[in-house]
Amino acid sequence: MSATEGFWPGEAPPAGEEKDVQEPEATADEPEPRAWPAPHEEDPEPEPAEASVAQPEPAEDEADAEPEPEPVPSGHVPGEIDIPDGVAVLEGSPSGADRTVGVVVSRFNGEISNRLLESALEALASAGVPEERITVMPVPGAFELPIGAMALAKTRRYSCVIALGCVVRGETAHFEYVAGEAASGLQLAGLETGVPVAFGVLTVDTTEQAEARVDRGGDAARAALEMADLFSQVRKQARAG
Repeated sequence: MSATEGFWPGEAPPAGEEKDVQEPEATADEPEPRAWPAPHEEDPEPEPAEASVAQPEPAEDEADAEPEPEPVPSGHVPGEIDIPDGVAVLEGSPSGADRTVGVVVSRFNGEISNRLLESALEALASAGVPEERITVMPVPGAFELPIGAMALAKTRRYSCVIALGCVVRGETAHFEYVAGEAASGLQLAGLETGVPVAFGVLTVDTTEQAEARVDRGGDAARAALEMADLFSQVRKQARAG
């Protein structure tokens, strides 16, 4: 057995064997051995780098934090009308004082119509309209709302009329005819009689959309009262010359 067989390089050779072992000649392709520092030498310690710790931003005081803006309904752009000083202004108020109100409501899609009516009556009560000054007239459907509103307005007993109903899009063109005629007919009722007629008819694609908009009954009631007050101011101004 040769002098290098049976043990790993760096180990002492077995007793009785020659210790003078010839090292293989280094070839040009082999890397030169790394020169290690003397035992008494120590690698210089690297200088500690400044720790870059992200400083937390100061928390805003909850009392000073600005409140989040209310969500804007789809299809509505917020803002008020800016009228220059010195210009005469006629502006109505949704007040129910001395107002008599007629409400025409569609029986079709009755569940939604009932909730629209409830919303409108609550708004009228909040505005100060007594129950004995409110008249509710049900009609078969949204298509009959205009002629019902016209009948109420022509009596001249009501300061304003509120029309309530719901039309849901179906698979045919029925939706377009009914919704369009209801809108134009109610506008015509107001134009021909001079009595404000508020449009509280939902025209939606699904019943879920209708359920999310049942508070439009209250919006229609407030709009009707505001227009009634505005018309009253216009008449007073005309009489005063």
